[in-house]
Amino acid sequence: MTRQNYYKDLIADYSRPGLVNDELKAKLIQRSKEIGELQEAELPVIGPDYTLEQIEAENREFWPTHCEALRQGRGDLLTKEYRPDLVYHCQDGPYFGIKQQAEREKHWWAIIAQPGVTMTWPIVQFWGEFTHFEWICFDDITGEQIAKGSVCWVRRGHRGGCYYKSEQLTFTRDVFASEQLLKLINT
Repeated sequence: MTRQNYYKDLIADYSRPGLVNDELKAKLIQRSKEIGELQEAELPVIGPDYTLEQIEAENREFWPTHCEALRQGRGDLLTKEYRPDLVYHCQDGPYFGIKQQAEREKHWWAIIAQPGVTMTWPIVQFWGEFTHFEWICFDDITGEQIAKGSVCWVRRGHRGGCYYKSEQLTFTRDVFASEQLLKLINT
């Protein structure tokens, strides 16, 4: 198998630190806000008016906005990525609904978006409404691995949002964020 750049057809590359300039970061945050407002009350039906190809294209457009929102600790934008009836399977779960998930996930967001830590997503793959990705966070000073994970999202494009998430997370330094770090997450 040949090696590939998973970001070659995306607007921004989040496989390593330092690849996205400030102007593009601002555009991605703005687009994240816009996408968050497109989610419909009912999960849209896949069919001739909303095809898997369109959903995959929207998921590809969405992906860099998610990465930038997480790097900036924008919990307000990250929460809008999920449907209210989200099902989230992980080692602390399962969580049913966005309120159950939010209380736990805010600690993870605070740890991985803390100052002096950079999150990267070296692998991202798309197939229709499925997005598989692997992530890792490093301490910017020591190079120490802070956390890593492997995730599968089922996201029905901009109109549907993420309604299922399965994640394996490994936190190697902290498991719960301090109050100081939690205050840095915009909610």
